[in-house]
Amino acid sequence: MISAVLSSKCWAVIPAAGVGSRMGSQLPKQYLKVAGATVLEHSLSALLACDFIEKVIVALKPLDKTAAAIVALRDPGVLLVEGGEARSDSVLAGLAALQGLAAPDDWVLVHDAARPCVAAEDILALAQQVSSSGIGGILAVPMVDTVKRAGADNIVDQTLPRDELWSAQTPQMFRYELLYDALKSATRQGLGITDEASAMELQGERVQLVAGSASNLKVTVPDDLPLVEFYLARKNADTNV
Repeated sequence: MISAVLSSKCWAVIPAAGVGSRMGSQLPKQYLKVAGATVLEHSLSALLACDFIEKVIVALKPLDKTAAAIVALRDPGVLLVEGGEARSDSVLAGLAALQGLAAPDDWVLVHDAARPCVAAEDILALAQQVSSSGIGGILAVPMVDTVKRAGADNIVDQTLPRDELWSAQTPQMFRYELLYDALKSATRQGLGITDEASAMELQGERVQLVAGSASNLKVTVPDDLPLVEFYLARKNADTNV
């Protein structure tokens, strides 16, 4: 178990109601097996290994029959709720389930179901930095590739200075009430929110970047699975040393 003493209680939400169309699989990507377990189980296990997390809320697709076979979802530290069509809808459903449980100033970690390689140490580093500073933040890694902005017909319009660019990851950690209000506001405005940090930025809130690891990749296309297998095998080998 990973232990920490934070300034307030901490909860977690995993949006897991998506279908992952770019994976081209009959099964949603969170239910694909890799390194002996589903992608979702690996992601969930990383959060359950953190004893400073009070409970993990997992938002599933309504009438999701595949989830019934996943033993980890019956862990007493897990609460299941129905998610929505968009990722932000599922996160909102998870936050709604925390009403009456979480205090306004409690922390909430939101983690993608499709990031199975997240290291518990990185979750801990994020939680400690955010808690000690009082400023919400996200795991992220500096961009190493040269980044181009495309114009019409995929003609390069601009080369962006990569020393200012980071690739956002999850978990993303913010105060419960602030995050809940920010996501509800973005939804009312019909804004397409792809991560929690974007909603917070729209509210004028500061968001800090906490260095994560390139291994914390998001499963999106079939070619990601062999790399996930490699990282998980290495992670298990380190654990068993």
